[in-house]
This record gives sequence, structure tokens and C-alpha cells, in this order.
Amino acid sequence: MTKFLMVDVESVNSNVPRSEFSESDLNMIADMILNSGGIVKPLVLKKTGFEKYEVVNGHFEYHAAVRASEKNSIAGEMVNALIISSEKEEAILKQVAALKGIEFSNQPINTITQTTNSESSRIANLELRLERQLNDFRSELAQERERIEDKLNKIESQIPKQITPLDVFNTLSLSELTLRLVNAGFSNQTAIKVTESVEKERNKKLFVSLNDVVIRVKITSGKRQVKGITSDKMIAIIDSWSRTLFI
Repeated sequence: MTKFLMVDVESVNSNVPRSEFSESDLNMIADMILNSGGIVKPLVLKKTGFEKYEVVNGHFEYHAAVRASEKNSIAGEMVNALIISSEKEEAILKQVAALKGIEFSNQPINTITQTTNSESSRIANLELRLERQLNDFRSELAQERERIEDKLNKIESQIPKQITPLDVFNTLSLSELTLRLVNAGFSNQTAIKVTESVEKERNKKLFVSLNDVVIRVKITSGKRQVKGITSDKMIAIIDSWSRTLFI
């Protein structure tokens, strides 16, 4: 089984040491990778463990991707790769060798009869086909990223926003505030009275503290005006709201 994936560059290992390549070349390609948003030629990897991979082909590109990650850990975090199964490794290596213009065969070199021009033409055709496949892959990858971002945005929009108790009294609608007061232990009738008083007071001036709410919010009890929310009740409200998702 063979598939394209975006993998964390830190999960990849190469048995070819970095010292085999010119640091100036690695730096140059690393900058190009960061500027273009990824490597043009995906790494060919085989899985060696859970989310662990080894480079089968593309050792230079791998070390350049590592250098890009060192330069910018966010932009260079992921690298596009072709993941191959162990039973496909030999076939993939043959294909890679063919793309490089090398005849992968056990036959002696003197049995190769193709001319240089025909070999170059064949390689050019193979590279053109590979480039088309890479373009298709990049297009599919961009579309998949858009789909994932859309899903994440939808999920994020569904998560209730956390607000402070003071903002609850200053900003929520009458129906929302009434519901939250009922959830905090007020009777429906008392919650409505308190909410109406809150609306009246905040229209004059926004509350500056929870103590300001306790002082200014009044409701009618019989023939008297009493505090709609006592200090003890305010403590109970905060405790109740702190255990719910919406605050």
C-alpha cells in the first residue's frame, strides 16, 4: 500500500548523515522550502514504528526540511511524503532509480543498449508525469486543508464563549439572564424581577463591580424595596455559574 501524507519532520530519520551534504546547499533549499510552503518532491518513507518513519529516497530533501524546521519550527514542522509498505519498497526503489536515469537491474552495465538521447527522453517523460502527479497531489492537499480548517472553524464557533459574572449582568439579554438566575437557584418570578431591575440599572450606567450589582439592584417585596441579590446570594450565584460551561 502506498499513500501520500503530511508527517512531522521530527518523526522521520535518515541513515545518511547530514555531513554528507553541503550546509550552504541545505540552507539554500531550506529557505526555498519555507518560501514555497513545502518541498516540491515528496520524501519517500517507510514506516518503522508508531508515527516513526525512515527515508527510503530523498535524503538531501529530508535534511533540507530539517534545516527549514530549525529556521522556522512552525512553517517547517510538516513535510509531504510518500509512505510505502515494506513489500513495495523494492518496486519503489526501482522506480526512483529509473527517474534518475539509472537502470536498476542485476544485468552487467555492458548489456545496456539504449542510446543517451532515448534515455534522456524517457527520463524527461517520467519527470513530466511525476510533476503532474505532484501538482495533483498539491491541489488535493490544499483542498483537504481548506476542509479541515472549515471543520475546525465550525467546531470553534459552537464552543460557548467564557465571560465573567460582571459581563453577564452588563451584557446578556433579559431572557438569557433570567435563565441563568433560575439555574442559580432563583424562582422564575424572582428571576424575572431581578432581571428587569438589572436592565433598568444598567441602562442608566453599566455596573462596575459585583458589589455594585448588589447595591443597585432592587425588587419589590410587598410594599418595600429590597435587595434583589444579597451578598450571600451573589456568592451562591458565582459558585453555581463557575460549575457550568457558559461562564
